Amino acid sequence: MTTPPLLEQPRVCSIARALEVVGERWALLVIREVSLGVRRFDAIQAATGAPRAVLTDRLAGLVRAGALERVSYREEGSRTRWEYRLTPAGRELAPVLSALRQWGDRHLSGEAGPPATFTHTGCGAPVRVRHVCDAGHVIDDTRMISAVAESTDSADSAER
Repeated sequence: MTTPPLLEQPRVCSIARALEVVGERWALLVIREVSLGVRRFDAIQAATGAPRAVLTDRLAGLVRAGALERVSYREEGSRTRWEYRLTPAGRELAPVLSALRQWGDRHLSGEAGPPATFTHTGCGAPVRVRHVCDAGHVIDDTRMISAVAESTDSADSAER
């Protein structure tokens, strides 16, 4: 019996499933570039430094996962090509990128400081990623609890 792919396993946590899609360096760098408006293969490749074959694979995987969509374009006198745009699911990765940037700024920037800063256009204050409950309270991870969902998988149920 073969094991189903991680994305299809019912009891795998959502972090593990997400890492199957974006947990590789080039995937997150592609999402970063596309979110900044870099949409064409050659431009994404130049911005990330990803090898062409790797980039082709990552773009296809992000399209399959629903984080990116391919949109055709054609410049006069050339063949039809593709550019990549974030889907709503891809845009939801913005806080993930911001959290990674924030962590890198805090722990890896050294004396030179962060390479870029992000501020709120409305007030000019720095933008930070935080946990906020649905009631609007800013919380830290010591104030959260986890509730594991009941499995509906028949094999899982049989083991209980």
